[in-house]
Amino acid sequence: MVPTDSHENAFLTGPILPPLIRFSMPLMLSLLLQGLYGAVDLAVVGRFASTASTAAVAVGSQMMVAVTAVITGLTMGVTVLIGKAVGARTPQDGAQVVAGQIRLFLAVTAALTAALLLLAPAMTRWMHVPADAVEETVAYLRICGGGMVFVAAYNGISGIFRGLGNSRVPLLFVFLACCINVVLDLCLVWGAHLGAAGAAWATILAQAGSVAFSVLYLRRHPLPFSLSRADFRTGASVRRILAVGAPIALQDTLVNISFLMITSIVNRLGLVASAGIGITEKLFLFLSIVPMAFMSALSTIVAQNMGARQPQRARKALVAAWGISQIFGCAIFLLTFFGGHLLAAVFEDDPAVIAAAAAYFRGSSFEHLLTPSVFCFLGYFNGSERTTFVMVQGLASAFLVRVPLSYLLSILPGTGMFTIALAVPASALVNLAACLLYDRYLHRRTQGTPSL
Repeated sequence: MVPTDSHENAFLTGPILPPLIRFSMPLMLSLLLQGLYGAVDLAVVGRFASTASTAAVAVGSQMMVAVTAVITGLTMGVTVLIGKAVGARTPQDGAQVVAGQIRLFLAVTAALTAALLLLAPAMTRWMHVPADAVEETVAYLRICGGGMVFVAAYNGISGIFRGLGNSRVPLLFVFLACCINVVLDLCLVWGAHLGAAGAAWATILAQAGSVAFSVLYLRRHPLPFSLSRADFRTGASVRRILAVGAPIALQDTLVNISFLMITSIVNRLGLVASAGIGITEKLFLFLSIVPMAFMSALSTIVAQNMGARQPQRARKALVAAWGISQIFGCAIFLLTFFGGHLLAAVFEDDPAVIAAAAAYFRGSSFEHLLTPSVFCFLGYFNGSERTTFVMVQGLASAFLVRVPLSYLLSILPGTGMFTIALAVPASALVNLAACLLYDRYLHRRTQGTPSL
């Protein structure tokens, strides 16, 4: 298999830290741009539209993240399998995975589009969206649902390149999408006064532009393997993607739904609280860029080394990523605990909304001391194809800790945003405990891979 990134071979030989950082940096920039992509929507709407529009975009975009998690989870399965093919030097396996991805994503995209178009009103009721924001939220969901094919295509192509060890091309795709989105947000929200609907159109059209560019890029820079009709006829590749990616997709989707349930709980406190928690959720991606990038990087690097039968080297990558992530996690904890009001003020000028967001930031800030370790473990387990555990631990912490604890804290006398937010670090603590115990279990089974 011909490498698409000049640093790919370094994943398998030599010092592990330099290629880990080189591969992670474009991923961090991609996450930053993706965060800006969504944050621009919220910031422009917050500045040039009503509080109801802000709540509609905040809640609607969060619901879209939960829906899109189906695609991104399956994409991780593609990334891991292609990475394993790279390490094992079996290009035909990579071709079959890509063919299986195309077949699978066409079916999944059609189902998600239909669900969003038909169920958007019901979804707003389930979320207890404030009455003033219901109409705009429905419009936002239906517009985004109509463009789901572009979301799937963008994620699918980017996942293939990451599996090959090339994190720079996906960065180029998201940069283009971000630039288009900024221009269209200003034109449709500020210029045309379309509110939440304008933000939705900007999002989908930007994704479409990025997909068009990625197709042109692939015509000039073909993949390092060729697809044949025979690759599309076998169902084995679809089953392999589902075996690795379905647990991640299910976990990501349901965990995002758990956050929607928490948002629904907070929405009962009114429009200000709804807008406040929407801002904190939108900023989570920015605040978790480093550990999330290393989680994605580890999935590829570990998969390639497992394919090359080098588990010890995969372990070194985990330790290196964990050390760097933990340093950044401590810095983000201080920022969110003491400076939440400054972060919220970027998106909203209503003092009440800023205060609500700052209180939630302060309560949830402790999770940033825990999630760097959790994310690095999850990247390692994903690359090792231990995705069933990733699913189980995620669902357990979400539905046995985060959601019920959020509800219990929300009904306490005199409760507020800070108190409800404490459920978030509590669930992160359960995540970390589960990862440590499972890692210890694997160590005892193998007796050859050191525990962290």
